Amino acid sequence: MDERGAAPDALAELRDALRAFAAERDWERFHTPKNLAMALSGEAGELIEHFQWLSAEQSAALDATTREAVALEMADVLLYLVRLADVLEVDLAAAARRKIAINAQRYPAALARGRADKYDRLQEP
Repeated sequence: MDERGAAPDALAELRDALRAFAAERDWERFHTPKNLAMALSGEAGELIEHFQWLSAEQSAALDATTREAVALEMADVLLYLVRLADVLEVDLAAAARRKIAINAQRYPAALARGRADKYDRLQEP
């Protein structure tokens, strides 16, 4: 609980930890939106490498070692995304909620259920 008696926000805790981490190393000057977006992209590429050439079945049944490596790459992606949101002063949770609402409009369940079509290709049956 925080000083207001509210449960801590996981994204805010990560944001604050990353701010402190960067400040302790005097890295803020390197954490420009461009650099963070590029680092995020690089980490996403490292995540993708673990799945390259695997079948759908293999990708869903990773061995423990690969699963742990994937978890750490996912963490890298998340951390860079949280840091980028902080630097750009974006409330990431609020933006995600807005995007879910937008996608709910774009992909009505009645039209999108069981289909992988992009929203502009969904049509009434």
